[in-house]
Amino acid sequence: MHDDGNGGAEHAATPEPARGVDQPGFLALERELTVLLRRARASQGEMARAVHPDLEPSAYGLLVRLDECGGQRATELAAYIGVGKATMSRQLRALEELGLVAREPDPADGRAWLVAVTREGRERVSRVREARRARYAGRLADWDPAEVTELARLLNQLNRGTEK
Repeated sequence: MHDDGNGGAEHAATPEPARGVDQPGFLALERELTVLLRRARASQGEMARAVHPDLEPSAYGLLVRLDECGGQRATELAAYIGVGKATMSRQLRALEELGLVAREPDPADGRAWLVAVTREGRERVSRVREARRARYAGRLADWDPAEVTELARLLNQLNRGTEK
């Protein structure tokens, strides 16, 4: 409830549920994504510790992003990950203290800084990612390779759809 500007209170309307959300497909999607996300959070902690025992699980994704995309500004990383500037600054400071990332001047704007993975960080992340892909390959060994490719395509489509 909030003031409508005329001295009266206005009730926030409860949004109508989207059509079809009770269909079996959406119920199954919600259930399976819940399980997948719960397992992914647990796995992220394991991968973070494999990179460095003191690495926060949430910072692992930053390292992967920087490893894949190269140096980026902290504001770009914060927007991509979906966190505020203060959280991003804290995580980057911790990564710097662990020697996994370093700041360097942005060649496009001398006033700005880019954050990049150090050689040590890249080597550690690479080892963990290779081991992770090997686990996926083992767990999905009985899948047709086309199914793995299709799953990756659909997950990419889902991720793009949730960026909006």
